[in-house]
Amino acid sequence: MTKAIFYKEWIKTRWYLLLALLVTTGFAGYAMLRIFRVARLKGVEHVWEVMLSRDVVFVDLLQYIPLLAGLLLALVQFVPEMYRKCLKLTLHLPYPQLRMVNVMLLYGLLALLACFAVNYLLMWGCLYSILPYELWSRVLLTAMPWYVAGVAAYQLLSWVCLEPTWKRRVLNAAVSILVLRVFFLAPAPEAYNAFLPWLVVYVLLASSLAWLSVTRFKEGRQD
Repeated sequence: MTKAIFYKEWIKTRWYLLLALLVTTGFAGYAMLRIFRVARLKGVEHVWEVMLSRDVVFVDLLQYIPLLAGLLLALVQFVPEMYRKCLKLTLHLPYPQLRMVNVMLLYGLLALLACFAVNYLLMWGCLYSILPYELWSRVLLTAMPWYVAGVAAYQLLSWVCLEPTWKRRVLNAAVSILVLRVFFLAPAPEAYNAFLPWLVVYVLLASSLAWLSVTRFKEGRQD
């Protein structure tokens, strides 16, 4: 049954996932091209100097890309479930309902992590060739909260989409915005290094919220 659920979600999201992979990787690749362009014109030493003296990491344009990728995946995956009233049919399948929802969320989480992993591998491969460990790790650690925010955004918007009543959706959306704002409070490079474990805790806690909406859906809550 797990394979069947994964296949159903794949059929529903495959074209979006391809687009998300191309767009996010394209932005990551463009950020790397900026670094190589500076290195070619002014030398690698200039790149090191700028990064050390001016706190430049060259990947600022990626800041909201993972967030948008996570939000759109939740919309693509769960809006059709609610609009076409497919969720009720899904929950009546001969499979534990909590496990059903968790498998659907697990699919989205794994797909998103795979997309983000490609981004990170691309950036690491490019940065490793011209920068020492202290500098390329600085870039990747600076970008890490943005990618964690993308995962959190997917889980929070899934919670909003699966909620059966509009009043509660608005409340859930407001809470989600406040939580996601935490990921973008400090713009300085590596500002979240000490806070990264807590951000991961936020993500883990957010993974259980969708079940609250599904429970309300099962109870027949309506506007």
